[in-house]
Amino acid sequence: MEIYLDHAATTTIDPAVRDLMLQVLEQDFGNPSSMHMKGVDAEEYIRKASEEVSRAIGAKPKEIVFTSGGTESNNLAIIGGAMAHRRAGKHIITSKIEHASVLSPMDFLAKEGYEITYIGTDEHGRIDVRELADAIREDTILVSLMYVNNEIGTIEPIPEIAKLIHAANPRTLFHVDAVQAFGKLSFKVAALGCDLLSMSGHKIHGPKGSGALYIKDKTLIRPIIYGGGQQRDMRSGTENVPAIAGMGLATERMYDGLAEKMERVARLKKKLIDGATALPDVVDHSGEAPHVVSLSFVGVRAEVMLHALEDKGVYVSAGSACSSNKKKESGVLHAIGLPKEQLESTLRFSLSDVTTKEEIDGALAAIGELLPVLRRYTAK
Repeated sequence: MEIYLDHAATTTIDPAVRDLMLQVLEQDFGNPSSMHMKGVDAEEYIRKASEEVSRAIGAKPKEIVFTSGGTESNNLAIIGGAMAHRRAGKHIITSKIEHASVLSPMDFLAKEGYEITYIGTDEHGRIDVRELADAIREDTILVSLMYVNNEIGTIEPIPEIAKLIHAANPRTLFHVDAVQAFGKLSFKVAALGCDLLSMSGHKIHGPKGSGALYIKDKTLIRPIIYGGGQQRDMRSGTENVPAIAGMGLATERMYDGLAEKMERVARLKKKLIDGATALPDVVDHSGEAPHVVSLSFVGVRAEVMLHALEDKGVYVSAGSACSSNKKKESGVLHAIGLPKEQLESTLRFSLSDVTTKEEIDGALAAIGELLPVLRRYTAK
C-alpha cells in the first residue's frame, strides 16, 4: 500500500477539479480578454473562482488577484508593497522561520537598499511579539509573517500581531503568508487584520501553478509583472484559466464541511504522534495546525529514515519540500533551538482530509520496524 504523508508539499488533485480543468482546456479554451463568447465564457470561470476564494476568506472578489502560486503571491506582496511605499521608508520586518519565498525577496530588497529586521521565536516557533513591537519604527513600511509554519505547524497569533502593528504604526502594511493555513483553518481577513494574504491552490487538492493574493481594497502595491494590464493592472499576462477555475472549485470543495474535515485530520495527527513518541527517543515538535507533524528520530539521520520509509511505500519529507534539494539544516529547527542530534533527525509528516486511519497505522508499523534496525546500523 502506498502511504502518502507529504500533503504540505502538495496534495493529490480532486477528481472533480481535474475534470473541470480538462473541460476548460478542451472546450472552454478562449482567451478571457477576447470579446466573443469564447472569451466571455473563459472570463466567467475567473469571476466564479474569484467569488469562491473571496467567500472562503471573507473578502470581496475584486480584492483577489490570481497568481502562479504561493511563491509569486509572496513576491508580489513583499516586493510590490516595498516598492510602492519606499518614499515612506525602507524598513521591513519578517521572522527567522519564514518560507524561502519570503526570505529570498527579503534578500533581494536588502540588496536594493532596504533594511530588514528578522524577529526570533520561542522554542515552539511562536513569534516573539515583544521583540516585534520593539522593532516597529516610523519608517517601517511592511511586516511579513506566516500564519502556519510549513515545517512544524505552529499557528501564529495573527490577529494579536495585526493590532500591535497598526497601533504602533497605522501606515505599516501587514502581509500574511497563509499558504499552509488556507483550506486548513477557518479565518476571515477582517478578523486577521491583514492588508495582504497569500494562498496556494495545490495545497488544497487544486492544481500546481495556481495561487492567489488578497489585496485589501485601497491598499497600494506595485505590480511586478507588466504587459496587457490583466487583473486590473496588478498581474499582466493571459490568465491561466484552467488553473484558476481548478483553484476556485478546489476552494469551494475544501471549505465545504472544513471544520469536520480538520477535526478528523487532527485526530489522525494525534494518533500518529502518540504512536511514534511511544517508541524510544522519538521527539515531537509539532505545533497546533491539524495537518503537520514534526518528529525527530534521534540516532538516525533524517534522509536515511526518509528513504527507508520510501522503500516501504511511505512518503514524507525532511523540512520544506521547496528547499529539500539543498543540503543544509532547517532554519526553522535552528530558530527554535533544537539540539544537533534532533536537527539532523527530523522528518515532517503532513496529512490532509483524504488521509486514512489505515495509512497512519501503516506508517507507524513501518516506523516501528525500521527504527531499531537503522539505529543498530548507525551505531556500528
